[in-house]
Amino acid sequence: MATGANILHADLDSFYASVEQLLDPRLRGRPIAVGASATGGVVLACSYEAKAFGVSSAMPGWRAKQLCPQIEFVKGNFHRYTEFGDRVVAVMEAFTPLIQRISIDEAFLDVSGAVHLFGPPELIAARLRARVANEIGLPISVGVARTKSLAKIASQVAKPNGLVVVAPHREREFLDPLPVRLMWGVGPVTEAKLKERGIHTIGQLADTPRNSVERLLGHGVGEKLSRLAVNEDPRRVATSTRGRSVGAQSAMGRRPATPSGVREVLGHLAERVATRMRAGGLAGRTLTVRIRMGDMRSLTRSRTFTGPLATTLTITEAAERLAWDAIGPPGTEISLLGISVSNLERQPFLQLELPLFGDNPESPGSESGAARLSLDASMDAARARFGKASVGYLPAQFRSGRGTPDSFRELAEREL
Repeated sequence: MATGANILHADLDSFYASVEQLLDPRLRGRPIAVGASATGGVVLACSYEAKAFGVSSAMPGWRAKQLCPQIEFVKGNFHRYTEFGDRVVAVMEAFTPLIQRISIDEAFLDVSGAVHLFGPPELIAARLRARVANEIGLPISVGVARTKSLAKIASQVAKPNGLVVVAPHREREFLDPLPVRLMWGVGPVTEAKLKERGIHTIGQLADTPRNSVERLLGHGVGEKLSRLAVNEDPRRVATSTRGRSVGAQSAMGRRPATPSGVREVLGHLAERVATRMRAGGLAGRTLTVRIRMGDMRSLTRSRTFTGPLATTLTITEAAERLAWDAIGPPGTEISLLGISVSNLERQPFLQLELPLFGDNPESPGSESGAARLSLDASMDAARARFGKASVGYLPAQFRSGRGTPDSFRELAEREL
């Protein structure tokens, strides 16, 4: 583990809203929300001026209007977000090649090898922020620390548009008074469980016996959070750009699970995942389905196939079987469905199989497997020419109640 504070976590502030304010000077200094309206939809992002009124992402548009009557709703220039995110990364690359981009608007940097060129890490962070502001026009917060988890917490403390450096000898002094919700991996459910036991701060979590935390949260989560609370984080900045999995998920609100509803959502998720895999010439052998139940429990089911999959219909069918194995009887409340495919490999061509053991659509070289892949390839070509909505599988094409636009989802799911 590094002994110096050489890891930076850089996080663009209210990125989507900041880009909109940059593109339209009329919006600067005003409360805005991206992706909703006063009568419906969900807020995908909002400016700090809107946050001052209590507006937040994932909030219904009508509620945002209620909290902030002067808020302005904008549709979003989704294609421009990728452009601006890539421009910021280009600035980072001027300081170090050791960059791990974890989303379109945030990244880790290891600057241990750059100090002899640009000065100490805190100076590199200051120069990075200045260049992003002057050359691109976007606000960015940066945390500097010895570990990734602490650098990420520091960048949250630095918001909005600030810089926080945590020296190695001040780590516990810095961490102990902070709320547990700032920790990597602590969501509302975990935070509530900790608060029930009187654990409100990171210092209180650090002082709680590890076995007690593991009994409360489970072995894996409990051990991880206990270690992070005392800044035990050996993870290094990983620069590999090849994705280990391809996934997508959809929050649905709490609703009873029905066969048609589950198939509709999983079909759409499978189409997004499979299309991205085929575009990259990839297929995967392991399918994982994640379900969040109505009581906020998260369940997963996985299956590893003998051959690699990249066909939409086959992934949909397999995901349905896995999902219902976890959900139980129809009518059980669920609030989220997700799909991911891992154990990825290149699939530059398809090897056809002799039908010695019957026709199995899960085998990519079988007659039905090859036919499904051919159909998907034809639909991919049609979408490339006529647009994504031009053709698709019926449940996915005509699903009801779309919330987040697919163009926004694809930014988060994009291979970085």
